[in-house]
Amino acid sequence: MAEDLKDILKSNEYPGRGIAIGVTPDGENIAIAYFTMGRSTNSRNRIFIEDGDGIMNQAHDPALMTDPSLVIYAPVRVLGNLVVVTNGDQTDTIYEYLKDGKSFEEALNTRTFEPDPPNYTPRISGLINLSNVSYKLSILKSAEGNPDGVCRYFFNCDKPIAGIGHFIHTYQCDGNPIPSYKGEPHQISINNDFNTFSIEIWKSLNQNNKVSLFTRFINIKTGKSASKIFNKNLGA
Repeated sequence: MAEDLKDILKSNEYPGRGIAIGVTPDGENIAIAYFTMGRSTNSRNRIFIEDGDGIMNQAHDPALMTDPSLVIYAPVRVLGNLVVVTNGDQTDTIYEYLKDGKSFEEALNTRTFEPDPPNYTPRISGLINLSNVSYKLSILKSAEGNPDGVCRYFFNCDKPIAGIGHFIHTYQCDGNPIPSYKGEPHQISINNDFNTFSIEIWKSLNQNNKVSLFTRFINIKTGKSASKIFNKNLGA
């Protein structure tokens, strides 16, 4: 049974970064959402900006940015009918592999979790293929918090059902260290209305920890899209 994404988010004050992908109930659009959260000043000092067909992370106040290596990246890039969305610089790895005719899985088999002890934040990634209306999700994690091992999980949805999507995030909940996400992606319901879909996600994220949200509806037949960006640092 599909869960309500609002309820999942409201019940978890720190899911970290999250990706949701699905098809609207009318079967007309692919829905995408990607959000970031943060506990440190460095993580919270970010905004999303448009970058061609995709988006970039950018420091809100450059003077407060202490280490850009894991917080400044392109979360979304577009290659023809393919849309890549991730929580790190593996976006570029996937993009380059796809451009060379290789696969999502091949790209991520070259990557691991983030080098940020003691959390070893998982790398979560999604790939939408508009040509055949399918999508993939992946999470790369340490072996139960042990950085000597890496576990790579892949989830394929080749025939999405209208009104249903899937949601994956980096952290199971808040903690110290923060426990990594476990299990399969959540099966979630998708709303037909783009504004409702977007605003409900933004309002459901924890007010203290949320940073930015990107949402997009892509019409399956025409390829035309509508996008929204919410940045807490800009008053959203």
